[in-house]
Amino acid sequence: MVSMVFRIHFTTEDLARTKVADAPMPLLELKQAARALQRTDQPARLSGWRRHARARLSAEARLALDFIPPVGWSPTFIGPPRAGGPAELIEQVRATSPGQIRKALTTILPTTEAPSATRHLTDPDFLGRLCDGLSALYDVLLAPYWPAMADAFTADRSVRVRQVLHGGVEHFLSQANPEDMRWNPPVLEIATRGDSTTYDLHLEGRGLLLVPSVMLTRPLIQHDAEPQPAVTYPAGHDQPLRRLTAFAPTATPHTVAPVAALLGHTRAAVLTTIAEHPGCSTKEVAAFAGLAPSSASEHATILREAGLVTTTRHRNTALHSLTQLGRRLLDHTPDRPETP
Repeated sequence: MVSMVFRIHFTTEDLARTKVADAPMPLLELKQAARALQRTDQPARLSGWRRHARARLSAEARLALDFIPPVGWSPTFIGPPRAGGPAELIEQVRATSPGQIRKALTTILPTTEAPSATRHLTDPDFLGRLCDGLSALYDVLLAPYWPAMADAFTADRSVRVRQVLHGGVEHFLSQANPEDMRWNPPVLEIATRGDSTTYDLHLEGRGLLLVPSVMLTRPLIQHDAEPQPAVTYPAGHDQPLRRLTAFAPTATPHTVAPVAALLGHTRAAVLTTIAEHPGCSTKEVAAFAGLAPSSASEHATILREAGLVTTTRHRNTALHSLTQLGRRLLDHTPDRPETP
């Protein structure tokens, strides 16, 4: 398959304003999940997920799928690179004005084949049905797997932030997805599927938003995203097991024994420290919690085995972040101990 190359041009100001997304973006992931549902690639990772989802698609969900084909054009406003709760973000889509929709359609439709129902998108009732379909799609495609996906996002982001801290933004750009993204100063070259054309994008002082994604297998460029262009890249490209297991249905964990092991003051302090300093190293946990490094490592291991902490390695450093289960435990624990 031919590759289309995006050349993203940076100035010094752009490098200063480039950042990693703070949180996963549900509608962006939903759009990619809808595309993946309709394709046949990645059988080892997605076959079970596809079978489970296809059997549960409602008529509303199928309407939404009409606007998110496996490849090609899809309305940009239904999958914006924004963080937040899915219900809140879908309500923002529902509030898209007819003028905004017409502007989006005008820039893409002359050169792109689109569903015949596209002309109805400016009708508030039809847009409402589409949004109901997006909500139904999210419930089937992502909701059962979201905690694991959020954990994978957090783990990848921890590594990227560490890369920025130790090597600067340019080091991060060279390491985020070396298979498809090449940093050739001052240009980031990204290979995507498509024609053989080379496109040049000048950031002009806006910087770039980098978004880890569990659904994507190759980078995605959103050159018209606001307030700055965004590049979504595969999270955990160097952690295939995490990507393989992200789409196992999330069962209700039996946490009585693990939680009982956490009731001691010291271990609770370690958990709180990791919550307050996501992506912290074992040495940093020890410093924040007032422990010896060996003790901090032991407690972090027990927390990880209990499913409350996820650990990712960057070079020779272990980086710890809370899982969704760990966050829920702290959110529902009264009088949680303060970190010394």
